Amino acid sequence: MTLLTRQNLGDGSFRRGLALPPHLGWSDAQVAQSFAQAWAARPPGPVWVFGYGSLMWNPLLAFEERRVATLGGWHRSFCLRSIAGRGSPEHPGRVLSLEPGGEVRGVALRLPPSQAESELRLLWTREMTSGAYRPLWCAVELPGGRQLQAATFVADPCHPQHEPDASPATVARLTAVARGAFGPNVDYVRALARALQQEGLRDPYVDEILQALPPE
Repeated sequence: MTLLTRQNLGDGSFRRGLALPPHLGWSDAQVAQSFAQAWAARPPGPVWVFGYGSLMWNPLLAFEERRVATLGGWHRSFCLRSIAGRGSPEHPGRVLSLEPGGEVRGVALRLPPSQAESELRLLWTREMTSGAYRPLWCAVELPGGRQLQAATFVADPCHPQHEPDASPATVARLTAVARGAFGPNVDYVRALARALQQEGLRDPYVDEILQALPPE
């Protein structure tokens, strides 16, 4: 099992180790271009990142502030097929993205000003390996009503890894048996549930998937 670390993100071995098929894997140039476009479009002021999945329990980013935050207009969805990190071509798994509708509660991370560009670039290496997400700057709300703009990643329904059926029953059936470079898919689901609990958050969709999984 491969561990996701700052070192293998920074030296490129993370992306090489996933060994995605050529039609799915993005080149270094594609990742760099996507990052450059997002960086040029960043809002003024501190750079924030909104995490709703693995960034909650394994951010691997240098940050100066971490706050619970709510993003309106989107909800968690295990609509992203994984054939490398948390699954295989024979037993594809599912990982999180965001689809339109509802709201999602997660965490907002404020990056250090002097490191914001390099930390965000590291995040792009992690999240845009296959270009399966659409990176956006979105308005999120902190407790007390303060609003800020944060970078996050939402689903691209036109991407070949996008799955229209992200129902709890389907996700539980697939994640129960899938395994990839980063370990069993079920560990990802359970880590998400623990991270939400630690922040005092609940997501009924995640609860329903968890209840449908075999007991630990």
